[in-house]
Amino acid sequence: MPVSLPIRRLAVVGTGLIGGSLALALKQAGEVGEVVGLGRRRATLEQARSHGLIDVIAESPAQIGGADVVMLATPMGQMQGVLREIAPHLGENTIITDAGSTKCDLIAAARELLGARFSRFVPGHPIAGAESNGPQAARADLFIGRNVVLCPTAETDAAAAETVTALWQATGAQVVRMDAAHHDRIFAAVSHLPHLAAFALVDDLAARPEAEEFFRYAASGFRDFTRIAGSNPEMWRDIALANREALLAELSAYMNKLGEIAAALETSDAAALERIFSRASLARRKWGNE
Repeated sequence: MPVSLPIRRLAVVGTGLIGGSLALALKQAGEVGEVVGLGRRRATLEQARSHGLIDVIAESPAQIGGADVVMLATPMGQMQGVLREIAPHLGENTIITDAGSTKCDLIAAARELLGARFSRFVPGHPIAGAESNGPQAARADLFIGRNVVLCPTAETDAAAAETVTALWQATGAQVVRMDAAHHDRIFAAVSHLPHLAAFALVDDLAARPEAEEFFRYAASGFRDFTRIAGSNPEMWRDIALANREALLAELSAYMNKLGEIAAALETSDAAALERIFSRASLARRKWGNE
């Protein structure tokens, strides 16, 4: 029996920025009835309810079994544990989807933990976020005009994938489909690697004896480049480990490029530096204009 919009009952596991914003957007669009929240901290769930993100606090995983759709919006490191906890309680027609930043590892875990219900799992990744998190950061307009990548497998039920597509479209998002391995490679390069670079630079400067002086004179360029170093450390630890292989490959390519720049500096090769900088500047401006 397919599930379609409006969703009668949505369960959100993790009621922070992403999970809370999804619930709020669907409520404002009139595409969901009851929203049930499940999470690690009672205080966070109470806050989510007070902000109107959820209607009911689940006291245990068993209480989300009757949901039409279950959204996993926890940090990556918690998702496998959540799948293990909720699997015995899922209804025959319940659709499970997620908002995680990596896909191959979670798909493998879901295949093992969900068993016959794996066909109802629709892997997803909304390309939206902010440095702030928690229920207080949730916004109904967070996904408007943003991309959401779905990575259904050969086993994924077509009707389940269509329901999740419609769910995200109801929030104003643009939905695209992509192979999971391709997804992980792309986001290792354009999302995960930049976070590692920003964390590394700020950590390096912060560890120096004269750190206070460095930060005192840091201006807009440093602020723009390192903005994402203020992101949630637990979340990015989990993402880095979950996408380890693809991220190591991208780190290697990036360090090779830094090596080219270092070699040009050592030999005072102005032409080589200008070639690298010009290619990068042109590509960045072209992307910015698009």
